[in-house]
Amino acid sequence: MIYQSHDAATVSRPRLLPWSNLGGNPCYLVGDGSGNSHLSRVADTVESVQLDMAEELLDHAADLLGDVEGEGEGEGWATAHQLRFLAARLAEALHDVHRIARSRGARLSVPDGGDDEPADAELQTSAGQ
Repeated sequence: MIYQSHDAATVSRPRLLPWSNLGGNPCYLVGDGSGNSHLSRVADTVESVQLDMAEELLDHAADLLGDVEGEGEGEGWATAHQLRFLAARLAEALHDVHRIARSRGARLSVPDGGDDEPADAELQTSAGQ
């Protein structure tokens, strides 16, 4: 089998995948930056499922907790066991969503001459007012 090497200019940054290996370590995909590989499409599908599940879990939490201001219609009477279970699932969903955000953020292009320091300085200035 012949393996084609990629020019360093065409290889993008590694993509953080939405799953971990058996040891709990993050998995990365190194590709050509097109985002059209089979594994990249599988990762996109997994991310979509994870985001949909997180949204459904938030709806369930609103129902279980009796969210008066939101659309929840629950009575707000949840047992300690139900609340612990809900908190564990919410933590898992938050972990998934955070991983997706980090992965997508790392793939954003930075404009030429762009620097993170001015944005941080603007935030600090506006927070101090």
